[in-house]
Amino acid sequence: METDAWAGLVDQFADGAYATVKGRVRTYVMHQQLLEHLPPPPATVLDVGGGAGHQSFPLARAGYDVTLLDPSPAMLDKARQRLEGLPADAQRRVTFVEADGAHADEAVGGRRFEAVLCHGVLGYLEQQEPLLDQLCQCAAPGGIVSIMAGNANTSAVRPAMERRWGDALAAFDATEEIGVLGLLTRAHTVEQLTDLLRSRDVEALRWYGVWLFVDWLDFAGAELDPNDTKQLEATAAVELEAGRRDPYRQLSRIFHLVGRKGALHS
Repeated sequence: METDAWAGLVDQFADGAYATVKGRVRTYVMHQQLLEHLPPPPATVLDVGGGAGHQSFPLARAGYDVTLLDPSPAMLDKARQRLEGLPADAQRRVTFVEADGAHADEAVGGRRFEAVLCHGVLGYLEQQEPLLDQLCQCAAPGGIVSIMAGNANTSAVRPAMERRWGDALAAFDATEEIGVLGLLTRAHTVEQLTDLLRSRDVEALRWYGVWLFVDWLDFAGAELDPNDTKQLEATAAVELEAGRRDPYRQLSRIFHLVGRKGALHS
């Protein structure tokens, strides 16, 4: 019987990381970036590896028809708890599917979605090609594919900000690290992921940085108060702008790539 690898990390992930300034900025910035590309509601959205629903629940609030697919029963339980905090009409627009992303097409019965999200999942997989196949397959012709991944070009930032100079020097040529949750994570470049999507009939539309300054401040040990609403809003506005511009987006440890499925292929 398979064990739930996320069972012991659910609270740390869903109630801890996402409740910080950095977590809230991530959710806000990516939501705004998505809205630049998504068709209007009630378009269908498949969130692969959607966890506790932090990215897809705001879309349900906005009127989108959301299917949250995740392999972790514990994470889905947390998502169901969080769903109760949404308005009743938004709750009705959310469907849960327990399945591995590598079998997403079968799990959703061959349904095609106007947007397929996969945020912060690729880096945890040793074999990433099967998941990429499924993401692109589940997108409808002309549909959006949205992927958030670690930026291999900035692997030295975290150890350097934590003053782990030996690790930072080694990280310049590394694509793997032990992430903040204590799990091995793998990074990509925008160019690599663009090519991988193109080979699956998904053409990149735009890429963004996700967070920059709050990330550096966090690893440098600065205290950021998530309850200071005015400060949080100001921070999010700066991060949203930084994620759109060079050279700032290039320095982000995380990037968000949005592509479109070929209109003539299913």
